[in-house]
Amino acid sequence: MSLCPPYAPFFGFGGVAAAMVLSTVGAAYGTAKSGIGIAGLGGFKPELIMKSLIPVVMSGIIAVYGLVVSVLLSGAIRADNYPLAAGFIHLGAGLACGLTGMAAGYAIGIVGDAGTRAFVHESKMYVTMVLILIFAEVLGLYGLIVALIMNTRATAMASTVCR
Repeated sequence: MSLCPPYAPFFGFGGVAAAMVLSTVGAAYGTAKSGIGIAGLGGFKPELIMKSLIPVVMSGIIAVYGLVVSVLLSGAIRADNYPLAAGFIHLGAGLACGLTGMAAGYAIGIVGDAGTRAFVHESKMYVTMVLILIFAEVLGLYGLIVALIMNTRATAMASTVCR
């Protein structure tokens, strides 16, 4: 069995797709769910809408994490002399970024919806909402960091295994 079979890039590109699709799903859910809370807030206190857009912006950042990982992974995948192990590592990197992005988007959406609704009634909830949103956003950042480390390892291995 070859260390660099011709089907190895399939797994690497699976990681590219997973990073982009799953993190975008999380970002879309976070945007939609927190947007519902912002729309509810706008009926009572329209002057607070601009201040309540933070969950939507943070959800968009989750999609950017997936985009960055997808671009880096796709740049490291070669059609020839690409190890199967590197393909699996890139698949894992894409899944790490995508799944943490989806979880972060889900958390941002729920916190953004509930936080903006509570912000209508109590202005002190704003700082609490932002802190919880930061902790939710960090989940996606952890996935990005893990994916970058995994990509570095796979790229170093690909240059030595298949020559």
